[in-house]
Amino acid sequence: MRVLIIVLTFLMCTTAAMADGWTPTLSSHDYGPERIVVVAKTDQTLIVLERKSPLREVRRFPCTTGQSVGDKLVEGDLRTPEGVYFVGYKIDRTLDWDLYGNLAYSLNYPNPIDRIKGKTGGGIWLHGRGKTFVPRDTRGCIALKVPDMRNVAQEIAYGTPVLVATDVSWTQETDESGAVAQELADELSMWATNWQNRGDAFFDHYNPALMTLSEGKDFKGFVDHKKNVFAAKPWIHVMVDNIRAVPGPDYWVTWFDQYYRTPGMVSTTGKRFYWKRDPEGKWRIVGREYVPASEDLSGKYLEAKSEEVEALVETWKSAWLDMDADAYGSLYATNAVQGKRRGANLIIDYKKTLWAKTAPARVVVNDLKVTSHPRGLQVAFVQTFEDTGGYSDIGYKTMVLTPDGDAWKIDSEQWRRR
Repeated sequence: MRVLIIVLTFLMCTTAAMADGWTPTLSSHDYGPERIVVVAKTDQTLIVLERKSPLREVRRFPCTTGQSVGDKLVEGDLRTPEGVYFVGYKIDRTLDWDLYGNLAYSLNYPNPIDRIKGKTGGGIWLHGRGKTFVPRDTRGCIALKVPDMRNVAQEIAYGTPVLVATDVSWTQETDESGAVAQELADELSMWATNWQNRGDAFFDHYNPALMTLSEGKDFKGFVDHKKNVFAAKPWIHVMVDNIRAVPGPDYWVTWFDQYYRTPGMVSTTGKRFYWKRDPEGKWRIVGREYVPASEDLSGKYLEAKSEEVEALVETWKSAWLDMDADAYGSLYATNAVQGKRRGANLIIDYKKTLWAKTAPARVVVNDLKVTSHPRGLQVAFVQTFEDTGGYSDIGYKTMVLTPDGDAWKIDSEQWRRR
Protein backbone atom coordinates (compact mmCIF):
# COMPACT_ATOMS: atom_id res chain seq x y z
CA MET A 1 0.00 0.00 0.00
CA ARG A 2 2.84 2.43 0.86
CA VAL A 3 4.46 1.77 -2.56
CA LEU A 4 1.13 2.51 -4.30
CA ILE A 5 0.71 5.78 -2.37
CA ILE A 6 4.25 6.90 -3.30
CA VAL A 7 3.68 6.16 -6.98
CA LEU A 8 0.25 7.85 -7.08
CA THR A 9 1.64 10.94 -5.30
CA PHE A 10 4.48 11.10 -7.82
CA LEU A 11 2.14 10.84 -10.79
CA MET A 12 -0.27 13.45 -9.42
CA CYS A 13 2.54 15.96 -8.85
CA THR A 14 4.10 15.40 -12.26
CA THR A 15 0.75 15.67 -14.04
CA ALA A 16 0.20 19.05 -12.39
CA ALA A 17 3.68 20.17 -13.45
CA MET A 18 3.07 19.09 -17.07
CA ALA A 19 -0.10 21.15 -17.34
CA ASP A 20 1.80 24.44 -17.21
CA GLY A 21 4.88 23.26 -19.08
CA TRP A 22 8.45 23.35 -17.87
CA THR A 23 10.13 26.79 -17.75
CA PRO A 24 13.53 26.39 -16.04
CA THR A 25 16.11 29.04 -15.26
CA LEU A 26 19.57 27.53 -15.59
CA SER A 27 22.45 28.84 -13.48
CA SER A 28 26.20 28.56 -13.24
CA HIS A 29 27.57 26.09 -10.71
CA ASP A 30 30.61 23.84 -10.32
CA TYR A 31 28.82 20.68 -11.44
CA GLY A 32 27.28 22.12 -14.59
CA PRO A 33 28.27 20.51 -17.91
CA GLU A 34 30.79 22.32 -20.09
CA ARG A 35 28.29 22.36 -22.95
CA ILE A 36 24.51 22.12 -22.95
CA VAL A 37 21.83 22.42 -25.62
CA VAL A 38 18.53 24.03 -24.63
CA VAL A 39 15.35 24.04 -26.69
CA ALA A 40 12.62 26.63 -26.04
CA LYS A 41 9.47 25.27 -27.66
CA THR A 42 7.47 28.51 -27.37
CA ASP A 43 10.11 30.52 -29.23
CA GLN A 44 11.04 27.57 -31.50
CA THR A 45 14.68 28.23 -30.71
CA LEU A 46 17.67 25.98 -30.05
CA ILE A 47 20.52 27.53 -28.04
CA VAL A 48 23.98 26.13 -27.31
CA LEU A 49 25.35 27.18 -23.90
CA GLU A 50 28.77 26.57 -22.43
CA ARG A 51 30.07 26.90 -18.90
CA LYS A 52 33.26 28.91 -19.10
CA SER A 53 32.90 30.72 -15.78
CA PRO A 54 30.13 31.67 -16.08
CA LEU A 55 27.37 30.12 -18.23
CA ARG A 56 27.11 31.87 -21.59
CA GLU A 57 25.42 31.54 -24.97
CA VAL A 58 27.54 30.23 -27.84
CA ARG A 59 25.08 29.82 -30.70
CA ARG A 60 21.37 30.25 -31.39
CA PHE A 61 19.29 28.74 -34.20
CA PRO A 62 15.63 28.59 -35.18
CA CYS A 63 14.20 25.11 -34.74
CA THR A 64 10.93 23.33 -35.30
CA THR A 65 9.31 20.92 -32.85
CA GLY A 66 6.16 18.81 -32.60
CA GLN A 67 2.97 19.85 -34.34
CA SER A 68 0.98 19.61 -31.10
CA VAL A 69 1.59 21.85 -28.07
CA GLY A 70 2.56 20.39 -24.69
CA ASP A 71 4.69 17.62 -23.26
CA LYS A 72 4.75 14.26 -25.01
CA LEU A 73 2.57 11.63 -23.32
CA VAL A 74 1.81 8.86 -25.78
CA GLU A 75 3.06 7.55 -29.07
CA GLY A 76 1.67 9.45 -32.01
CA ASP A 77 0.54 12.56 -30.11
CA LEU A 78 2.84 14.73 -32.29
CA ARG A 79 4.37 16.40 -29.20
CA THR A 80 8.01 16.99 -28.33
CA PRO A 81 8.90 15.68 -24.86
CA GLU A 82 10.02 18.10 -22.16
CA GLY A 83 12.83 17.25 -19.77
CA VAL A 84 16.51 16.32 -19.72
CA TYR A 85 17.74 14.19 -22.60
CA PHE A 86 21.13 13.26 -23.98
CA VAL A 87 22.57 13.15 -27.47
CA GLY A 88 23.03 9.57 -28.61
CA TYR A 89 24.84 8.19 -31.62
CA LYS A 90 24.61 9.65 -35.08
CA ILE A 91 21.99 7.82 -37.14
CA ASP A 92 24.24 5.81 -39.44
CA ARG A 93 22.11 5.30 -42.52
CA THR A 94 20.86 7.24 -45.52
CA LEU A 95 17.94 9.45 -44.47
CA ASP A 96 15.19 11.23 -46.32
CA TRP A 97 16.55 14.67 -47.27
CA ASP A 98 13.27 16.55 -46.94
CA LEU A 99 12.51 15.20 -43.47
CA TYR A 100 15.98 14.78 -41.93
CA GLY A 101 18.50 16.63 -44.10
CA ASN A 102 20.50 13.37 -44.00
CA LEU A 103 21.94 14.27 -40.57
CA ALA A 104 20.35 13.09 -37.33
CA TYR A 105 21.20 12.12 -33.76
CA SER A 106 19.03 10.07 -31.43
CA LEU A 107 17.87 11.35 -28.04
CA ASN A 108 17.23 8.99 -25.12
CA TYR A 109 13.47 9.37 -25.01
CA PRO A 110 11.86 7.76 -23.10
CA ASN A 111 14.28 8.29 -20.24
CA PRO A 112 13.74 6.59 -16.85
CA ILE A 113 11.47 9.40 -15.61
CA ASP A 114 9.35 9.11 -18.75
CA ARG A 115 8.95 5.39 -18.10
CA ILE A 116 7.90 6.08 -14.50
CA LYS A 117 5.24 8.47 -15.81
CA GLY A 118 3.99 5.85 -18.25
CA LYS A 119 4.92 7.81 -21.37
CA THR A 120 5.07 5.85 -24.61
CA GLY A 121 6.63 6.29 -28.02
CA GLY A 122 10.22 6.72 -29.12
CA GLY A 123 12.39 7.73 -32.03
CA ILE A 124 12.84 11.33 -30.88
CA TRP A 125 15.75 12.76 -32.83
CA LEU A 126 17.69 15.98 -33.23
CA HIS A 127 17.99 16.31 -37.00
CA GLY A 128 18.14 18.49 -40.07
CA ARG A 129 15.21 19.47 -42.28
CA GLY A 130 15.70 19.74 -46.04
CA LYS A 131 12.22 20.87 -47.07
CA THR A 132 10.68 24.30 -46.48
CA PHE A 133 11.28 25.19 -42.82
CA VAL A 134 8.23 26.13 -40.75
CA PRO A 135 7.58 26.17 -36.97
CA ARG A 136 5.95 23.21 -35.23
CA ASP A 137 6.28 20.89 -38.17
CA THR A 138 7.64 17.59 -36.79
CA ARG A 139 6.03 14.51 -35.31
CA GLY A 140 7.90 15.13 -32.04
CA CYS A 141 11.53 15.51 -33.08
CA ILE A 142 13.62 18.68 -32.93
CA ALA A 143 14.65 19.81 -36.42
CA LEU A 144 16.92 22.57 -37.72
CA LYS A 145 17.75 23.92 -41.14
CA VAL A 146 20.43 21.79 -42.79
CA PRO A 147 23.30 24.32 -42.49
CA ASP A 148 22.36 25.00 -38.85
CA MET A 149 22.25 21.27 -38.05
CA ARG A 150 25.73 20.90 -39.51
CA ASN A 151 26.93 23.70 -37.24
CA VAL A 152 25.27 22.14 -34.20
CA ALA A 153 26.84 18.77 -35.04
CA GLN A 154 30.25 20.42 -34.60
CA GLU A 155 29.27 21.64 -31.12
CA ILE A 156 27.85 18.42 -29.69
CA ALA A 157 29.12 14.94 -28.92
CA TYR A 158 27.67 11.73 -27.57
CA GLY A 159 26.26 12.44 -24.12
CA THR A 160 25.73 16.18 -24.55
CA PRO A 161 22.68 17.12 -22.43
CA VAL A 162 19.65 18.55 -24.24
CA LEU A 163 17.10 20.38 -22.07
CA VAL A 164 13.75 20.69 -23.81
CA ALA A 165 11.25 23.05 -22.17
CA THR A 166 8.31 25.32 -22.90
CA ASP A 167 10.55 28.32 -22.19
CA VAL A 168 14.17 28.49 -20.99
CA SER A 169 16.24 31.22 -19.38
CA TRP A 170 19.61 31.27 -17.69
CA THR A 171 21.71 33.36 -15.37
CA GLN A 172 25.41 33.81 -14.91
CA GLU A 173 24.94 33.72 -11.15
CA THR A 174 24.99 30.70 -8.85
CA ASP A 175 21.59 30.20 -7.23
CA GLU A 176 20.11 27.42 -5.10
CA SER A 177 20.80 25.00 -7.95
CA GLY A 178 24.45 25.02 -6.94
CA ALA A 179 23.52 23.84 -3.45
CA VAL A 180 21.35 21.05 -4.86
CA ALA A 181 24.11 19.96 -7.24
CA GLN A 182 26.57 19.82 -4.33
CA GLU A 183 24.07 17.85 -2.27
CA LEU A 184 23.72 15.28 -5.06
CA ALA A 185 27.49 15.07 -5.51
CA ASP A 186 27.78 14.33 -1.79
CA GLU A 187 25.04 11.70 -2.12
CA LEU A 188 27.01 10.06 -4.93
CA SER A 189 30.16 9.95 -2.81
CA MET A 190 28.24 8.35 0.05
CA TRP A 191 26.61 5.92 -2.39
CA ALA A 192 30.09 4.80 -3.52
CA THR A 193 31.28 4.48 0.10
CA ASN A 194 28.24 2.42 1.08
CA TRP A 195 28.76 0.19 -1.95
CA GLN A 196 32.32 -0.43 -0.78
CA ASN A 197 31.08 -1.20 2.73
CA ARG A 198 28.69 -3.82 1.27
CA GLY A 199 25.92 -3.10 3.76
CA ASP A 200 22.20 -2.39 3.64
CA ALA A 201 22.87 1.36 3.71
CA PHE A 202 23.72 1.06 0.01
CA PHE A 203 20.09 0.25 -0.86
CA ASP A 204 18.78 3.28 1.05
CA HIS A 205 19.99 5.50 -1.80
CA TYR A 206 17.28 4.08 -4.07
CA ASN A 207 13.51 4.48 -4.26
CA PRO A 208 12.41 0.83 -4.76
CA ALA A 209 8.91 1.63 -6.09
CA LEU A 210 10.07 4.13 -8.71
CA MET A 211 13.12 2.03 -9.65
CA THR A 212 10.73 -0.85 -10.34
CA LEU A 213 8.72 1.39 -12.67
CA SER A 214 11.72 2.87 -14.47
CA GLU A 215 13.44 -0.48 -15.06
CA GLY A 216 10.36 -2.61 -15.60
CA LYS A 217 11.42 -5.27 -13.12
CA ASP A 218 11.17 -5.84 -9.39
CA PHE A 219 13.82 -3.92 -7.45
CA LYS A 220 14.13 -6.93 -5.14
CA GLY A 221 16.03 -8.74 -7.89
CA PHE A 222 18.65 -5.99 -7.87
CA VAL A 223 18.93 -6.19 -4.06
CA ASP A 224 19.30 -9.98 -4.08
CA HIS A 225 21.96 -9.86 -6.79
CA LYS A 226 23.98 -7.20 -5.00
CA LYS A 227 23.81 -9.04 -1.68
CA ASN A 228 25.14 -12.18 -3.37
CA VAL A 229 28.04 -10.17 -4.79
CA PHE A 230 28.69 -8.57 -1.40
CA ALA A 231 28.89 -12.00 0.24
CA ALA A 232 31.19 -13.40 -2.45
CA LYS A 233 33.75 -10.58 -2.57
CA PRO A 234 36.37 -9.99 0.13
CA TRP A 235 36.50 -6.32 -0.85
CA ILE A 236 35.08 -3.83 -3.35
CA HIS A 237 36.46 -0.43 -4.31
CA VAL A 238 34.29 2.18 -6.03
CA MET A 239 35.45 5.61 -7.17
CA VAL A 240 33.33 8.30 -8.87
CA ASP A 241 34.64 11.32 -10.74
CA ASN A 242 33.73 13.86 -13.43
CA ILE A 243 30.34 14.45 -11.80
CA ARG A 244 27.87 16.66 -13.68
CA ALA A 245 24.33 17.64 -12.68
CA VAL A 246 21.37 19.43 -14.26
CA PRO A 247 17.77 19.97 -13.15
CA GLY A 248 14.75 18.45 -14.86
CA PRO A 249 11.05 19.39 -14.54
CA ASP A 250 10.57 17.54 -11.24
CA TYR A 251 13.85 15.67 -10.94
CA TRP A 252 17.61 16.06 -11.29
CA VAL A 253 20.06 14.11 -13.41
CA THR A 254 23.66 13.41 -12.50
CA TRP A 255 26.15 11.70 -14.77
CA PHE A 256 29.64 10.56 -13.87
CA ASP A 257 32.46 8.12 -14.47
CA GLN A 258 32.67 5.12 -12.15
CA TYR A 259 35.73 2.99 -11.39
CA TYR A 260 34.92 -0.43 -9.94
CA ARG A 261 37.51 -2.86 -8.64
CA THR A 262 37.26 -6.19 -6.84
CA PRO A 263 39.43 -9.35 -7.03
CA GLY A 264 39.30 -10.57 -10.60
CA MET A 265 37.50 -7.56 -12.07
CA VAL A 266 38.34 -3.94 -12.94
CA SER A 267 36.08 -1.65 -14.96
CA THR A 268 35.44 1.99 -15.75
CA THR A 269 31.97 2.90 -16.96
CA GLY A 270 29.76 5.94 -17.24
CA LYS A 271 26.41 6.21 -15.48
CA ARG A 272 23.46 8.56 -15.32
CA PHE A 273 21.32 8.68 -12.20
CA TYR A 274 17.87 10.26 -12.13
CA TRP A 275 16.97 11.60 -8.67
CA LYS A 276 13.79 12.64 -6.89
CA ARG A 277 13.18 13.72 -3.32
CA ASP A 278 11.11 11.29 -1.28
CA PRO A 279 8.25 12.48 1.03
CA GLU A 280 10.83 13.07 3.78
CA GLY A 281 12.91 15.31 1.51
CA LYS A 282 15.79 12.89 0.93
CA TRP A 283 17.19 12.53 -2.56
CA ARG A 284 16.85 9.00 -3.88
CA ILE A 285 17.82 7.35 -7.16
CA VAL A 286 14.72 6.53 -9.22
CA GLY A 287 16.34 5.57 -12.54
CA ARG A 288 19.70 4.92 -14.14
CA GLU A 289 21.38 4.55 -17.52
CA TYR A 290 24.76 3.08 -18.47
CA VAL A 291 26.89 5.00 -20.97
CA PRO A 292 30.53 4.96 -22.12
CA ALA A 293 32.93 6.56 -19.65
CA SER A 294 34.41 9.93 -20.56
CA GLU A 295 37.74 8.99 -18.95
CA ASP A 296 39.59 5.88 -17.81
CA LEU A 297 39.89 6.40 -14.05
CA SER A 298 42.60 3.78 -13.46
CA GLY A 299 45.28 6.43 -13.10
CA LYS A 300 43.25 8.58 -10.72
CA TYR A 301 42.40 5.52 -8.62
CA LEU A 302 46.05 4.54 -8.33
CA GLU A 303 47.02 8.13 -7.52
CA ALA A 304 44.47 8.31 -4.71
CA LYS A 305 45.44 4.92 -3.32
CA SER A 306 49.15 5.77 -3.54
CA GLU A 307 48.62 8.47 -0.92
CA GLU A 308 47.06 5.86 1.39
CA VAL A 309 49.96 3.47 0.73
CA GLU A 310 52.55 6.15 1.47
CA ALA A 311 50.82 6.87 4.77
CA LEU A 312 50.84 3.15 5.65
CA VAL A 313 54.55 2.81 4.85
CA GLU A 314 55.29 5.84 7.02
CA THR A 315 53.30 4.30 9.90
CA TRP A 316 55.09 0.96 9.38
CA LYS A 317 58.48 2.68 9.45
CA SER A 318 57.65 4.64 12.61
CA ALA A 319 56.37 1.52 14.42
CA TRP A 320 59.60 -0.30 13.51
CA LEU A 321 61.80 2.52 14.80
CA ASP A 322 59.70 2.91 17.96
CA MET A 323 59.76 -0.87 18.54
CA ASP A 324 55.99 -0.67 19.01
CA ALA A 325 54.92 -4.29 18.57
CA ASP A 326 51.19 -3.56 18.72
CA ALA A 327 51.31 -0.80 16.09
CA TYR A 328 53.68 -2.82 13.92
CA GLY A 329 51.62 -6.00 14.13
CA SER A 330 48.34 -4.22 13.41
CA LEU A 331 49.58 -3.45 9.90
CA TYR A 332 49.83 -7.12 8.88
CA ALA A 333 47.05 -9.41 7.72
CA THR A 334 46.43 -12.44 9.93
CA ASN A 335 47.97 -14.84 7.39
CA ALA A 336 50.65 -12.45 6.15
CA VAL A 337 53.92 -13.78 4.74
CA GLN A 338 57.27 -12.15 5.50
CA GLY A 339 60.15 -14.03 3.91
CA LYS A 340 59.91 -17.56 5.36
CA ARG A 341 57.62 -16.51 8.20
CA ARG A 342 53.88 -17.11 7.82
CA GLY A 343 51.31 -15.46 10.02
CA ALA A 344 51.23 -12.07 11.74
CA ASN A 345 52.10 -13.57 15.14
CA LEU A 346 55.34 -15.12 13.89
CA ILE A 347 56.28 -11.87 12.14
CA ILE A 348 55.75 -9.88 15.36
CA ASP A 349 57.62 -12.42 17.50
CA TYR A 350 60.57 -12.31 15.12
CA LYS A 351 60.69 -8.53 15.29
CA LYS A 352 60.54 -8.58 19.09
CA THR A 353 63.49 -10.97 19.16
CA LEU A 354 65.57 -8.64 17.01
CA TRP A 355 64.60 -5.58 19.07
CA ALA A 356 65.58 -7.35 22.28
CA LYS A 357 69.12 -7.80 20.92
CA THR A 358 69.69 -4.47 19.17
CA ALA A 359 67.44 -1.45 18.70
CA PRO A 360 66.89 -0.01 15.22
CA ALA A 361 68.51 3.37 14.64
CA ARG A 362 67.50 4.35 11.12
CA VAL A 363 65.05 3.23 8.44
CA VAL A 364 64.93 5.17 5.18
CA VAL A 365 62.53 4.58 2.29
CA ASN A 366 63.38 5.81 -1.22
CA ASP A 367 62.02 5.42 -4.76
CA LEU A 368 58.61 4.22 -3.61
CA LYS A 369 56.42 2.91 -6.44
CA VAL A 370 52.81 1.72 -6.21
CA THR A 371 51.21 -0.58 -8.80
CA SER A 372 48.08 -2.69 -9.03
CA HIS A 373 48.16 -6.29 -7.87
CA PRO A 374 45.51 -9.04 -8.20
CA ARG A 375 45.13 -9.07 -4.41
CA GLY A 376 45.13 -5.28 -4.06
CA LEU A 377 48.24 -3.14 -4.49
CA GLN A 378 51.97 -3.69 -4.64
CA VAL A 379 54.43 -1.20 -3.21
CA ALA A 380 58.16 -1.44 -3.92
CA PHE A 381 60.95 0.75 -2.55
CA VAL A 382 64.62 0.92 -1.65
CA GLN A 383 65.07 0.35 2.09
CA THR A 384 68.12 1.53 4.03
CA PHE A 385 68.49 0.14 7.56
CA GLU A 386 70.90 0.76 10.44
CA ASP A 387 70.78 -0.46 14.04
CA THR A 388 72.46 0.82 17.20
CA GLY A 389 75.03 -1.99 17.06
CA GLY A 390 76.57 -0.72 13.84
CA TYR A 391 74.90 -3.12 11.42
CA SER A 392 73.48 -1.67 8.18
CA ASP A 393 72.12 -2.87 4.87
CA ILE A 394 70.41 -1.61 1.72
CA GLY A 395 67.89 -3.66 -0.21
CA TYR A 396 64.68 -3.78 -2.23
CA LYS A 397 61.48 -4.21 -0.25
CA THR A 398 58.27 -5.37 -1.94
CA MET A 399 54.92 -5.50 -0.15
CA VAL A 400 51.55 -6.71 -1.37
CA LEU A 401 48.70 -4.88 0.35
CA THR A 402 45.11 -6.08 0.62
CA PRO A 403 42.10 -3.89 1.50
CA ASP A 404 40.75 -4.17 5.03
CA GLY A 405 37.67 -1.94 5.31
CA ASP A 406 38.88 1.61 4.79
CA ALA A 407 42.50 0.63 5.49
CA TRP A 408 45.18 -1.64 4.04
CA LYS A 409 46.98 -4.65 5.49
CA ILE A 410 50.37 -6.04 4.50
CA ASP A 411 49.63 -9.44 2.99
CA SER A 412 53.17 -10.33 1.97
CA GLU A 413 56.59 -8.75 2.39
CA GLN A 414 59.82 -9.69 0.64
CA TRP A 415 63.32 -8.18 0.84
CA ARG A 416 66.48 -8.75 -1.14
CA ARG A 417 69.87 -7.18 -0.72
CA ARG A 418 70.94 -4.62 -3.26
